[in-house]
This record gives sequence, structure tokens and C-alpha cells, in this order.
Amino acid sequence: MSVAQPVTEREVPAKIEFPEQLPVSERRADIEAAIREHQVVILAGETGSGKTTQLPKICLNLGRGRQLRIGHTQPRRIAARTVAQRIAEELNTSLGDLVGYQIRFNDNVSDASAIKLMTDGILLAELTHDRDLSAYDTLIIDEAHERSLNIDFLLGYLKQLLPRRPDLKVIVTSATIDVARFSEHFNDAPVIEVSGRTYPVEVHYVGDTEDRDEGVRQQIADLLGEIEQGRFGPRGDALVFLPGERDIRELAKALRYNDRLRVLPLYARLSQAEQNRVFQSGGSGMRVVLATNVAETSLTVPGIRYVIDPGEARISRYSARSRLQRLPIEPISQASANQRKGRCGRLSDGVCFRLYSEPNFLGRPKFTDPEIRRTNLAAVVLRMLELGLGEVDRFPCIDPPDPKVVRDGYRLLEELGAVSVRGKLTALGQRLARLPVDPRLGRMLLAANEQGCLAEVLVIVSAMSIQDPRERPTDKQAQADQAHARFQHPRSDFLAWIALWRYYEAQRQTLSQNQLRKLCQREYFAYVRMREWREIHGQLVIACRQLGFKVRPQLPEEEAYESIHQALLTGLLGNVAQRDEGKQFNATRNRKTVVFPGSGQYKKPPPWLVAGEIVETTQVYARQCAAIEPDWLLRVNPRVLKRSHYEPAWQRRSGRVMAKERVTLFGLTISDGRKVHFGDIDAKASREIFIRDALVTGNVMKPPRFLKENLTLMRSVEELESRTRRRDLLIEEEALVRFYDERLGEDCVGMSSLIKWLKADHTRDNMLLLKREQILVRDPGADVEAQFPPTLHWQGVDYQLRYQFEPGRENDGVSITIPLPLLNRAPRYLFEWLVPGLLRDKCIALIKGLPKALRKQLVPAPDVVDAAFSELSAENSDLCAALSSVLKRQRGVQVRPSDWQPAQLEDFYRMNIRVVDAGGKLLGQGRDMAALVAEFRGGEPAVASPQADSPERKNVERWDFGDLPPVWKSKAAGLEVIAHPALAAERESVAVRLLDYPGEAALAHEDGLVALATKQASQVVKSLRKSLLSGNESVLAFASIEIDRKRLVEDVIAAAAYQSLRSVEAPRSDAAFKSWFDALRSDWHAEAIGIGEHLALALKAWSAARTAAAKLGTDYQDSQQDCWTNMQSLLSRETFRYAGSGWLREYPRYAKAAEHRISRLNGQFLKDQKALEMLAPWQDTLLAATEGYPGLLRLSAEAAKYRWMLEEFRVSLFAQQMKTRLPVSSKRLEEQWLKVQQWIEHNPR
Repeated sequence: MSVAQPVTEREVPAKIEFPEQLPVSERRADIEAAIREHQVVILAGETGSGKTTQLPKICLNLGRGRQLRIGHTQPRRIAARTVAQRIAEELNTSLGDLVGYQIRFNDNVSDASAIKLMTDGILLAELTHDRDLSAYDTLIIDEAHERSLNIDFLLGYLKQLLPRRPDLKVIVTSATIDVARFSEHFNDAPVIEVSGRTYPVEVHYVGDTEDRDEGVRQQIADLLGEIEQGRFGPRGDALVFLPGERDIRELAKALRYNDRLRVLPLYARLSQAEQNRVFQSGGSGMRVVLATNVAETSLTVPGIRYVIDPGEARISRYSARSRLQRLPIEPISQASANQRKGRCGRLSDGVCFRLYSEPNFLGRPKFTDPEIRRTNLAAVVLRMLELGLGEVDRFPCIDPPDPKVVRDGYRLLEELGAVSVRGKLTALGQRLARLPVDPRLGRMLLAANEQGCLAEVLVIVSAMSIQDPRERPTDKQAQADQAHARFQHPRSDFLAWIALWRYYEAQRQTLSQNQLRKLCQREYFAYVRMREWREIHGQLVIACRQLGFKVRPQLPEEEAYESIHQALLTGLLGNVAQRDEGKQFNATRNRKTVVFPGSGQYKKPPPWLVAGEIVETTQVYARQCAAIEPDWLLRVNPRVLKRSHYEPAWQRRSGRVMAKERVTLFGLTISDGRKVHFGDIDAKASREIFIRDALVTGNVMKPPRFLKENLTLMRSVEELESRTRRRDLLIEEEALVRFYDERLGEDCVGMSSLIKWLKADHTRDNMLLLKREQILVRDPGADVEAQFPPTLHWQGVDYQLRYQFEPGRENDGVSITIPLPLLNRAPRYLFEWLVPGLLRDKCIALIKGLPKALRKQLVPAPDVVDAAFSELSAENSDLCAALSSVLKRQRGVQVRPSDWQPAQLEDFYRMNIRVVDAGGKLLGQGRDMAALVAEFRGGEPAVASPQADSPERKNVERWDFGDLPPVWKSKAAGLEVIAHPALAAERESVAVRLLDYPGEAALAHEDGLVALATKQASQVVKSLRKSLLSGNESVLAFASIEIDRKRLVEDVIAAAAYQSLRSVEAPRSDAAFKSWFDALRSDWHAEAIGIGEHLALALKAWSAARTAAAKLGTDYQDSQQDCWTNMQSLLSRETFRYAGSGWLREYPRYAKAAEHRISRLNGQFLKDQKALEMLAPWQDTLLAATEGYPGLLRLSAEAAKYRWMLEEFRVSLFAQQMKTRLPVSSKRLEEQWLKVQQWIEHNPR
């Protein structure tokens, strides 16, 4: 047991006076006897009994306090100070001499002090350096009925201490107390009851009101008015109890119009000057004190005759589930109501008005729940662990706390890192316990030391340890807010403390104390609290230095925002919130909160914030807020974070199984979706995913040897399945999973661990090799290669085939890859024959798709196809036509082309044609070869890459480029590409181009030859342009038929040149070109003039026809329009240039026939219409063919003949008296058209 230092016996007044009017004085002898005979005495004294002031004097009179002290605790600082002042006055001594007091940061105790008033927290703090409280011989625990946390802890500790200190006397007092429980706690200690008030108090139950807000205020205002008028007795001062500061302000505002009342507020946050006004007498009007429950005990407001009790108070309650310290307004207990009633009747009869009914009062609990049952116990747990007092649940509390709350205290300390998982104090916890602040605030200081921002956080923590020094007087709130606004920080309310500290320190160093007080008053700061702020800051600085921390004497010029708030977060992790909608926030532990309106973050709340506290009043408010980044939360205290992982998946690039991670802080998601290595989290599940999604599928960047060989083997079987269109050859995936699972090491969860495992034993690679018989369920036969070949050979080129068995997908079936430069050489019909392995099934499907009448004659279809195959062989011809021919011979069944329905077959029965560029890039694909050819035919010639010896040239002026070969060979996509060089006429020049198709190249070469000849024979051409069709008759004819002379002259000149090419092979060398050109130049003028003369005659006849048609007006429009359409067709560039002189000489006859037709329309229109109906189908047939096959009339002599037969047929229909050049009829046209079709089939585009 520690022993106090001996001191000289203190001087005590020889005679101590006890006021006889106090009830406690009447029982003084009994109290003294009980104290002498017992170590613990329970004194139950009602309000007004005088116990608080007389008990220390009684102990002093018993001879105690001579060498050791009489300790007297009070629950509130204001009570400790005022009671000490009162006792000192009764003992006729100055405060700090015989009677002293100590509250936080204010020690007014001297060596001569025999009686020491203090808060219960001060006595608790002394336990850290004086475990046996050896400085005291007597302890008076006053107001024990409040059952604060400190009181319960002291009573429990004293019960353990008393056996070690038999000389120590303990007196437990209260106005209203559960006597039996306290007596039982101290082993049936004696109980002395002292009566209270000396004057009776009349209780009036006013009754409840539905509106507990405005209604209560109105009740109070009405009662005060009646009291002031003397309805309930002599006029006197009134004490009104209200739940909180807001209620006090609102009621004061409502009463300010009554000038007969002097309204005085009283609450803990009020400045000392304003509190002192309550205790000062004088002034006009009836005094009305509006107080919180601070005036309920200890603090006696003098001169109170009337008490108005609404029956409610804000009672602090802590929710272990939500970690929320709530301040709800609740009905007070019977004991509290009686305490309030006891505030009057001290000097004369009193009256207590209860704003609720008597049954309501009787139904209330007798006592208020002790604080230990409704608060966070973290600080108590930490203190007990530091003092070695054992666990809280074994501590001798009068009312043991809820085990949930105890566990919550441990959890909070564990979150702070102060205790281990087993509940033992850590090294950090030992340092934390040495700091004289709340554990959360202390944790901030420890973190600040590590972050290098201790100076700043010391200011913030010391500010958070006191009541806010910024005052907001009721009548000057706007001015106060304006004065305080300059200290606000745009992102953090905590940094506002630093700004205020800087300002105050600068002023303190330049102003006198009196000037500083005036400054505080002028700028709405509580001077006492500002001083208290500095004092706690100084104590914390000393405590930090004792821990070995280096504290800067001055604040840095700029605050490190991130470091400061990361340090603050270590103690405030439970107060983190994320903005939801508007100003609503989702806080930890599934709480909803809003930023307190007084915060600097209220108007523009940040996405994430940390709050100094989250308190529930009218709603859940976050106070003292600052913006934070969610990433900081990941680093502050990883141990409190909960990590869950989902969607684990194999990641090929990293070679690991990765999962998405969701990190939550007390239920609030702070990070979601970040990918982490799943092998470190769940090795078993990761290994299974690795096997299934990496090894079985081969989805790895650099497969080891065994996997390469296994994949090659599996791909060969999969290709076999695709070829044969069956999925029963390769073993199931689960069998492969079992294969690897049985052989692979347990720690193989990714590629790195697999490689490490393989290197440890080189035989493991062979152990993991698959054999063909292990993965091949059944053998499809030896002829698979012949039935499903890998390539298709045609004209010296091997086209690659690829097989896919993916029904419904674009690539399902057989795909052939054709480089665009080879599209001109690809067969047009061979692809219809597919491959041998699919041809039989396709033919069966075609037969089954025939009309029922035909299908019935071809059964059974498989047998019919097998018989037909004896005569069929794959070739570049129409499959359906070949099949029709065989069926007619074998079965006598005539199947027309329209009966077949190849488009109705499933896609895999048609070859998928993939067109790629020279580099192998897919340009397009489809199952219609003709459509693909048409799509890509108009594009630029696709040669693999430009070559130095390429014959292509631009801007050719003369033949100076050597011979032009008919074929040019190059490489593209690994295959030989054939192109066809040709002269090509461009807009203003001539060039040498490489073209895909020989027919296209031939036509282009003719155009290029004529264009080059026109350039070189400029004088001849110039002369012809001037002389051709220049006569007056021609000019009138052009105007009549609306044809451009300039364009038609160019066509006449070109027609003469094209005519010259008909008798020779198109030149492909310089010599051949020169020979042809010389012959052309010599005959060009005469030939062109001759063509022009025939054309002039035709123009004259068409002009006459136009004149005759004009007389008809709008009659016979169909016939007239047909005439002009035919004229425009004959005069079009596509017809005129390439017609040849033989047919051009017939133009006058065709024009005369049109003139004749127009002249006869008036009398033979019906006959004309019938003839037109006969002509139209043949014309439409030719038009459709030329649209689908550009250049058909120039390439095909049969098509050209058909075209001129149509002109002759037109003459025979509309001008029968005129002879035709050749025999023509519908039958002859049909025969000729069959020849055209045959030519098209043998010369596909």
C-alpha cells in the first residue's frame, strides 16, 4: 500500500458552526456516531437537507482531514466550484485555504486544504499514480443517485480498496437514492435518512398536451403568467426545466414580449458570466430561470418558489449495435421528478407544476438507468486494464453493465489497436492509457506522431476535449456566426480549430489579459473555455513528451491535410459516411445521417466525410465534419476492415486466379471491384478454377511443355468433332479436371506456382501428359481425312478449309478462306458441292425439300442419293442442275430449277466463304458467292504489296512502258495472285492498272487504247470536233430531240476508233500500238465522217418524229415515251461507241421506223399497245442481265446479237413495211437468249 507523505497537522477552527434550520444538523450526532463506528455510511438526504455542505464540516469536526484530506466529489464542475465556495464561506475561510477545489485544468488546492471538492473524474484520475488513494482519510461521494459512469466505477473500486485501507471512511450521499442497493453493495452498511425541505411543496398535475412542442411552451407561458398574477400564492421566482438548449432558446424567444419577466438561461455550455447571472439577486421583474437538468442536483438556484417540470430530459444512451451515442428526449424517472420538485420550498412554501398526469408519474421508473448501462465503456475498460483491476464483467459494480456494451467497449479498443483479440492490453494500449483523454482522441495523437503532424492534431484533440468555446448568444446568433465564419476551412471543420488557435495565440501574445477578455467577448468566444483549451493542450503536450514524442513549439505554416485527417481517422473510423442523395449520408453500421447545419460542410457536403461525433437529437447529425478520400480508410487500420471476395476468375495475362474484392468498414462499403490474387485467399477454390479455366481450356500465356502437347492433342480431336459434326469424341471436361486434380500439387493455384512445382521434379511434366486413347471416347474411322479434307484444290491453288460445329453461329459448317486478289479465280459453283463427308446429307436434304408431288417419286431419299452418286462428281457446275439431270436419267423425274429450295437448307449445308485481304484480315464473309463477288468487284484491285517491277503507271502520255503482259503474278496471303494489266482511261488521263478479271481488263484496255490514241491524234480529233454534225439541219435536230451535240460528237469520234479495234487484236506492245495507231489515224477522219452522215439522217428522222408527236399532244403517252426511251438508248454512250459501223449504218432505218410508228398512232394505237406488250418482256430480260453483269454486251457476242435482234424485232412490230436486216421473231429471240444464258453460266463474273 502506498503511503502519503506526512504533513504538519492542519489548522482547523476550534468551533464549527452548523445551521440549526437544516435537517442534517438535527441528525449530526447520529451521523458522527455512524462515521466513528463504521467504515462506510449511506446518507439518504432529501433535497434541502444540507447534506452537501454540512457533511465535510461534520467530518472535520470529527478530527478528520488533519493530516490527510477529506475528499468530496461532485458530478459537475460548476457544482464543485460553488459548493467549495459555500463551505469556505461557512467556515469563514478563503477559497483555496482550508477548503479548496480541483476541476479539470483548475486546481485551487493548497497544503492547508483539509477539504477538497472535486469532480469524480479528478478522483478517478488520481488512481493512476495513487492506487490506494492514500492522500485521503475520508471520501464523500455526493449525488450518487445520478449513477454516472465515474460514480459507479468509484463505488466499485472503493469496495475493493476498503479492505486495504481500514482507516479510510467512505460516505455515500444522495437526495433520493436506492438505499438498499447501496447498503448491500457495501456489505450492509448503515443507512441514515435525513428529512429534506423545511417548507411544504404543493404539487399540481397540469396534465399532458398532445403537442409536446408548441403545446408545452404554451402551457409554460400560461403558468408563468398566472404565477406573475399571484394566482398560486405570493409572486416569486420560477425555475423551468427543459430538455435542451434549443427548447430554452425557443421558450425565451416566446417570453421576451412579457416585460414583467426576467428570463435567465442556465445550461452547461453557457459561459461562466451568464451562469453567474442566475445566482445574482436584484433586477426588475419576476426571475424565470430556464434550465436543463444541470439544475436538478447539487446546484441550488436561490430564491426559487415555483418549479415547472415538463417531465422530460435529454438522456444520453449508447447503442452498441449502431455505435451511436444518442441524446433522445425521454420521460424522467420519479427520482428525477422529485429532485426537480426539491429545487423549491427552500425558503418558503413552494409549488411544483408537473405538465403530466399523476398516473403518468406513478407509471414511470423509480430511478434513472445508471450511466454504466447506457454509455460506451471503452475508457473504463482501458482504465481497468491499465490499473490491473481485471475484467469489467468481474468488477464489483452496483449494476453490472450489459455484456453487449462491455463487448462493444473491447471491440472499440480493438479497433483502436489498444487491446489484442484476447482482450489483453497492447503496447499501443499502454501508451494510450497514459494520455488523459478519451481513447479515441488518444489514438489520434499516437497516429499523428507517426504521421509527423502531432502539433496540429494536438490542437484539434484538445479542442475536441472541451465544450465548444464559440458562443452563439440567443439575441446575437447572426453576428456570432459572421465572426466565426472567417475561421472555417472549405473542406474541414477540424482545420477551423487550427485557424482559430493561430488567431487566438497571436492575440494572446500581443494583448493584456483584460484586453484578451474583451476581445473574446467582442468576437463571441468564451474566455474561460479558450483558457481551458490552452490548458488541456499544455497537459497533452506534457503527456506526449513523457511518451517520448517530439512536439514542435510552433505550428507549421501549412497543414498537411492528408496526414492530419488520416491521424484523425484512427480514432473516428466509426464516424465515416458516404453521401447518398442530396445531403443524406450513409454512415457506418447502417446509419443514416446528415451534416449538422452549423458545420462548414453543410452547404456543399463532400462525397466522403469523417465526423467528430454522430449524435441523434431531433435527427442523426454528423458534427465537426471533414472531407476525406476513401483510399485513406484502407491504410488507417486494416484490422477492422472486412474483406469479401466474389466473382473469382482466371486471368490469362497475370497467370493467376483473380477475384473482385469488396472492403467494408463497419458495414459501409469503401472499396469495391478491385482485383486481388484469389490464391492467397482461398487456395482450394483457386486451384479448382486454375485447373478448370486454365489447364483444361489452355487459356494461358506461356503454356509449359505438357500443356502444349495436351492442347495440341485435344485440338486435333476437337477438329475431328467439327469435321464430323458430332460432340461425342472428346472426353468430358470433368474427366480432364479429375485428371489434373489427381496429379497436380496442392499448392498449384496459378502459373507461377505450377512452374515452381514442375521445376522441383522434372518427372512431373511427363506425368501430366495426356494420351490420345485417354481423351478419344470413340474412333470415327480411318476415312475422315478423305471425307473432310483440310484444303480444296482448284486450278493449282489449295484453298484452306476450316470446320466448325457451332449450330446457329456465323461460322457453322465448312469455311473456305479466299484472299481478295484470288476472288476472280475462285470457282463459282464448286463450293455448292461442299466436301465429300457432307455432300450426301446435303443432297438428301435437297430432295426432302422438294414439292410433295416430286418427293413421293424419290423415296427413300438416301437410296436415291446413293444411286445418283454413281454418276455425280464434284465440279464447277450447278449442283441442283447436275442432280436434276441424273434424276431424270435414273428415275425419269423432271425436276425444274425452281423446284429446288437450297435457301431453305440449314446454313452448314452451304459453304461459308471468308474473303480476306493480303495480310489475312477478314474483309467479309457469307454463303452467297455471287453476292460476295458483286460486293468486292467494284473495289480497288487487291495486290499483296507494291513491287518494284509492277507494270502499273500513272499519267501515261505515250507508249513508253514496254510490253504489257496479259497476266501479272504476285503473292498475297501466302497464295499466288493473278492480275491482268490494262491501259485504263481515267477522268483526265490514261494509266496502266492491274485488274482482277480478264474480261474487265479487256474492256478497260480497249478504253485505254482509244483514250491514248485520242491524246496522240489531237489534230485529227480537233478537226472532227469542229466539222461533225455542224450543219443547220443537225443543229435544229439536236434542239428538237434535246441531245447534247458535244457529247454525241465525242461518241462518234470514239466509235470510229473502237471500230478499228474490231479487225485487230488489242495491242499490248509498243510496236503493235504504233501499227494500230498509224492505221487508225489514216482512216479516222473518213470513218468518223461516214458515221456522222448516217447519224445525221437518223437525227433528222427522229426530229420529224418529235414534230409529229407534238401534234398528238399528251395522247398515247406510253407509245411516245417508248420511242424516246429507245432513241436515248441508241444514242447513249454505252451503245453508240461500241455498236460498230455495221449497226450504226442502220440508225436511219431505226429512226424512220420510229417516225412511222408515231404517224400511225392516231389510228392504230391498240395494235401498237399489243406490239409493245410483246416487246417489253424481251427488253426487261436484257436490262436485268446487263445490270447484273456489267460489260455483258461488249464481252458476249451472243448478248450483242440479242440486243440488235431486239431492234430488228421492234422494226418488225411497229413498221412492218420496212425490211429487217436479219430474220427475227419471238421464237428466234428465245433461242438467242438461251445462248446468252449459256455464255453467262460459262463465264461467271
